[in-house]
Amino acid sequence: MNQSYLSSYAPILIYMLAAGALAGGLLLANWLIGERRPNPTKLAPYECGIPPTGDAREPFAVKFYLVAMLFILFDVEAVFFFPWAVVYRDLKMGGFIEMFLYIGILLAGYVYLWKKGALDWNPRG
Repeated sequence: MNQSYLSSYAPILIYMLAAGALAGGLLLANWLIGERRPNPTKLAPYECGIPPTGDAREPFAVKFYLVAMLFILFDVEAVFFFPWAVVYRDLKMGGFIEMFLYIGILLAGYVYLWKKGALDWNPRG
């Protein structure tokens, strides 16, 4: 490989080493000078000022995870609208039709999830 090609990555390597050294140094300093006096109040789970009830390791309903994954899925797909909007005038009618199909596929997925009850928090049965 060309030496100038490899030397262009030197600043990135230096930055990564410095960031790793800083993170490691801060963790080491905390471990060395940090206080270690556990008590029941410090070890209790924090519930936004509300006294904790029940077990902190209680399982969540699958609906929480499903909605989180759907949010991420539709959020990531919505990100594709921004570059399209920037070059919209250059794409002419072909770009408009492609984005119309893309929105149609997104809408079909949303309707499918709606009909399957994935977004229904209060099932009627």
